[in-house]
Amino acid sequence: MSREAQDGQTPLDPDETAGLIPRHILTKGALDDWEQENILQAIKWLRRARVTEVLTERFCRELHRRMFDQTWEWAGTFRVSNKNIGCDWPMVPGRLKQLLDNARYWVAHQTFVPDESAARFHHALVWIHPFPNGNGRHSRMMTDALLRQLGRRAFSWGGAQGVANASAVRARYLAALRMADQNDFARLLDFVRS
Repeated sequence: MSREAQDGQTPLDPDETAGLIPRHILTKGALDDWEQENILQAIKWLRRARVTEVLTERFCRELHRRMFDQTWEWAGTFRVSNKNIGCDWPMVPGRLKQLLDNARYWVAHQTFVPDESAARFHHALVWIHPFPNGNGRHSRMMTDALLRQLGRRAFSWGGAQGVANASAVRARYLAALRMADQNDFARLLDFVRS
């Protein structure tokens, strides 16, 4: 199967590709459709789940597992190789713990308004890139779960732009993340509610 990475997507290494559960998938489009169905099941689970604390490693891993458990054998498992983004793979557990601790502090001490805490959390989780793949989708769902826990509505993630503009929305999202890399969160804060 040819899986060429789009801008901002993490390429899979051969060991991770070997973890594909549905062997009948032969194209990137079929994989995308299969993953989307798996993610829809995770959304249903999340709506029913009585999650008391989103900011834990256990919840982070469980959410990823539920999002990709019908697609990848390694769903919910931290990556064991370096990628084109993210910290070195042995640092993932420590960096994730640090982020979760920081985010709990931001929320408890109202360091930022809730939207900014959530946007900063999202940016940092994407940067850590804990899993072999699906990090952007997982980070957005984690962030929305955090907002729900805070009694806020989920981000729209550029959804007001419509599906027909998907490539433009993705370009805006990636540009906003790159600005946040420079500690400028204005574009990301604008994007997440657009």
